[in-house]
Amino acid sequence: MMTTRCPAEVSEVQALIADALPRVQRVFDEQLASDLPSVTRLCAHVGRYRGKMLRPTLVLACGLAEGRREIGREHEVCAAVCEMVHMATLVHDDVLDEADTRRRAPTINRMNGNESAVILGDYLIAGAYHLCSTLDTQAVALEVGRVSMTLCAGELLQLSRRGDFSLDEATYLEIVDRKTAALIALACGLGARCSGADAGDGGSGGGGGVSRFERFGRELGIAFQIQDDLLDLTGRAGDLGKPTGKDLEKGKLTLPIIRHLASATPMERGRMLRLLESPLTRREELAAELARSGAIDSARQTALERVERGKRAIEGVEDSPAKALLLLMADAVVDRTR
Repeated sequence: MMTTRCPAEVSEVQALIADALPRVQRVFDEQLASDLPSVTRLCAHVGRYRGKMLRPTLVLACGLAEGRREIGREHEVCAAVCEMVHMATLVHDDVLDEADTRRRAPTINRMNGNESAVILGDYLIAGAYHLCSTLDTQAVALEVGRVSMTLCAGELLQLSRRGDFSLDEATYLEIVDRKTAALIALACGLGARCSGADAGDGGSGGGGGVSRFERFGRELGIAFQIQDDLLDLTGRAGDLGKPTGKDLEKGKLTLPIIRHLASATPMERGRMLRLLESPLTRREELAAELARSGAIDSARQTALERVERGKRAIEGVEDSPAKALLLLMADAVVDRTR
C-alpha cells in the first residue's frame, strides 16, 4: 500500500485497506494459477514487481469514500483486475525498453527472453478479462476493455514519437493521459462504481458519481507520471529499484526537456541536443542544465497543480476518513522519491 503520514482520523480506514490488500493479492494469484510449472514460476516472479499497490489501494479507498463502510468482494476483484492490467503493462514496457531489472530483480525478458515476456503480458490481460466475467455486471469488463485499448494506443503514440526532438507538450500530455492516467482513473471509478455510485458527476451535493472519482484519478495519474519522469532524470537507481535514464536512452522526451527546448536560445538548444546524443553518460550534466533553466522546477510545479485539480474534483464528496486518505495519497504522489 502506498504509505502516507496519516492522522488518527484515517488510521482506521487505512487499517481496513491494509487488511484487504492481502485478499486482493490472493484473488490475483488464484486467477493466474496454472497447472504448468513454467507458467506458475513466471507468474510468481511477476509478484515481485508489486510496489506501492497504488491502483488497488485507490479502488478500495474510493469505494469507501463513496459511502461503503466495508470492502466487498467486488472491490477486491476490481482491485486485482487493475493490478493485473498494470503488471501486464510493466512486463511489456520492459520488453520495449530492453530493461534488465525492475524492483531490484531481473525482468522477465532478461530471464526468459522477449517472447516469454510478451506472452506473459498477454496472459495477465486475459486473466484480467476473465476475472471481470465473474462479476454480476458486464460494465466492469466493458470499462477494462476500453481502457486497455487506450493504454495500447498511448504506447503506440509514444513509440511513433521516439527520438522526435520536436515533440510538443500537448502530445506529451496526450501520451501520459493514455498510458498512465487512464488506468488510475479506471481504478478510482471502479471503486466508486462498486459502492453504488452512478455514472454522473454527482451533482453539487454529497455523495459521489463515478466521473468525479475518475477525474480525481486522471489528474493524479498525470502528476504521478510527471514525477516518475523527473525521478528518471534526477533519482538514483538504488532508490528506484530500476535503472535510471531509460527514457532518455530510448529517445522519450519528457516534460522538463520539452519545456527546456521550447524556451531555449539556439545555443542552449544545440547544447541540449548534444547532451541528448549520449544521455546515459552525461545524465548528471543534462539534469544540471535542466535545473539551471528552471525546467525541472516548472515540471514539478505542473505536477503539484495537477494534484490540486484532482483534489478539487472530489470536493463535493462527503467528508470522511476515506476521503481524507485520498487527499493524503494525492499529496504523496509528488512527495515520493521512488
